[in-house]
Amino acid sequence: MAVTSDVEQVQEALVDAIKWGEVDRARALLSQLGAGPRKIRAVLESMLEVPDVLVRQAAVFGLGELGGAAIVKRLEQQLTLEEARGDYDGDSVADAITRTLGHLEEASTRATLVRRLERLIAQKADLSDVNAVAQALWRKRHPELLPAVRKALEQLALTFLNSLHGLLLLLEKSPEELRSWLLAPSTPVEHKTEVLTVLDAEVPDSLICTFPSFISTAHTLVEAAVRQKNEAAYYCERLFVTLLLHREHLLPALPEEARSELRTLARSLVPAVSPNCSFRAAILLQYIGRPEDAAIIESHRPEDSVGAEAFDAIARALRSRQGQP
Repeated sequence: MAVTSDVEQVQEALVDAIKWGEVDRARALLSQLGAGPRKIRAVLESMLEVPDVLVRQAAVFGLGELGGAAIVKRLEQQLTLEEARGDYDGDSVADAITRTLGHLEEASTRATLVRRLERLIAQKADLSDVNAVAQALWRKRHPELLPAVRKALEQLALTFLNSLHGLLLLLEKSPEELRSWLLAPSTPVEHKTEVLTVLDAEVPDSLICTFPSFISTAHTLVEAAVRQKNEAAYYCERLFVTLLLHREHLLPALPEEARSELRTLARSLVPAVSPNCSFRAAILLQYIGRPEDAAIIESHRPEDSVGAEAFDAIARALRSRQGQP
């Protein structure tokens, strides 16, 4: 399809916006690709044929924004083509398609994602690809998924962390069962972490009530998490990641007791040996902390300039709340 120089400029801007994660700018550019959805779709589909991986990723994003059954079918076709490439670029575009399918509302996407999972398992693909599908399927959660997920797990036969196992646990357990399971000392920490990696994709309202249990579990792991880069530290880090990803949804919904417990947890883990755990604890305090928490941030600022600057900014933000209700 021949395109004008103006459209080419918009395409370049769209690719740049997706490259830097500027989703709002990318959405605003889509309407400039053509007069109406059909012409926009034609331009985006032509971009799928370009060798440049960034162009194809931008096209996937745009098609996802258009949505509809025809788009789902086209993305599934492209998914098969990208998988057949057998290279890093193809895998990158396939992951982008997987994430996009997870966000689309059409019911047919569930079957498409299951077929993607089956192919990945048969090919003994990287665990990261399997995890991406697990998160997308969580957005499509339905009891019908249970047999496919169980079968995939049996074939995967993994003993280390994977989101597919977390997905199965979330599909099987009610919120009440999940809360009890989280608080049980016999439940392996790794399995609790697997559940958190899936919830990164989406936390439904029905599961907000489970987060006090996630927080209480972290409190039992603080001593080990502070001293070592181990499963306890990774669990706490993943808890912070999930809370920060959904902070506008989750943090205001937490009961006051849970918020207080979370603040104490974050304060305790700013000195953690694990830099990732420490950094995320500091970021969380920026949202739930008090002015007096600035001191602990400053006393544990990293030695590297980038980390130190980030900690200083958090401390300034906390001190600026002095006197606020």
